[in-house]
Amino acid sequence: MVLAICAGNPWQTLASAEPWLDPKEALAKGCWVKWIGGASNHDLQGLEDQAALATMAGAHCLDVAADFGVVAAVKRGIDWALNQGVPRRPWLMLSLNDGADPHFRKAVFDPQLCPSDCPKPCIPVCPARAIDAACGVIAERCYGCGRCLSICPLDLIQEQAIKLDSAQLLQLLQELKPDAIEVHTAVGRGEAFAQLLAGLKASGLPLKLLAVSCHAGVVGVGQLPYAAYLWQLHGHLKQSGWPWLWQLDGRPMSGDIGAGTAHGAIALLERWRRSLPPGCLQLAGGTNADSRRRLQRLELPLTPARGGIAGIAYGGSARSLLQPFLLEAELGGQRLLNCPNLWPQAQRSLEQLWAC
Repeated sequence: MVLAICAGNPWQTLASAEPWLDPKEALAKGCWVKWIGGASNHDLQGLEDQAALATMAGAHCLDVAADFGVVAAVKRGIDWALNQGVPRRPWLMLSLNDGADPHFRKAVFDPQLCPSDCPKPCIPVCPARAIDAACGVIAERCYGCGRCLSICPLDLIQEQAIKLDSAQLLQLLQELKPDAIEVHTAVGRGEAFAQLLAGLKASGLPLKLLAVSCHAGVVGVGQLPYAAYLWQLHGHLKQSGWPWLWQLDGRPMSGDIGAGTAHGAIALLERWRRSLPPGCLQLAGGTNADSRRRLQRLELPLTPARGGIAGIAYGGSARSLLQPFLLEAELGGQRLLNCPNLWPQAQRSLEQLWAC
């Protein structure tokens, strides 16, 4: 089942000019906006506030970790926005993985091993403010960007993978009943993808969308090229009966670094668009305020069934915009949603991001 997406010049309509469209209609019109909370982000208060503001700003879908506490917090944020008069509820999407993936990890280290004269470069480089000199990594804040891993002068910081087993996944899906699922995969994991898809079918969920995120990465010897792997997954998706979306994950978790990171997803689009299987496309991974401007310069001859741009997902760039407001509220002993002098400005910053 393929959604007909983005007739004409979709990159010219990718804006929040129509933020209150039903999410399905937003996909069909090519103005879909997804907010990414982080597949490993468990900062419940921060997620609740950010989900509320993303809903207020008109996001069509909120993508978060597959976790009971996270989903409860995000739903509270959505309800807060609905109580403010938002006219429709965004889709709730849960992120899952079929194998090792940088989105599903936490940094970890023992701060007692750090020498007293260490300049602690890991602290300023962490965009989530998840590293404390005394206690190490604050696990619930860490969302796995990995910037601290390579900067530690003594290589003391390690990564810890996160993955649900099949029984946990089934229980979680049946209780949380998300609107949509995103599966993070990689070239060469077709069998694992099929097994995860079978688990999703066993849950009995009437999903409104199944998104597939596959970073091109480095293809090993004997592996299928990127497009061929997506064609392999396409065969499984056709059997699922759910609408699907291909997420072009250019430079994962990097949209807050600078405008140049927006190039990654668009480079994937330019390289593979003529050979990708049917299905709508969404840009992610390094996306920021420069993403849409780069799309507008491409003038690609896209068609609805193949290569249509459904929209853009924003993660790190959205978090970096909200971080100063969250911090100011925290310093005042408040949460952001309880600061009417702050949260409207935070909302406008998100609206401006996905209207650029």
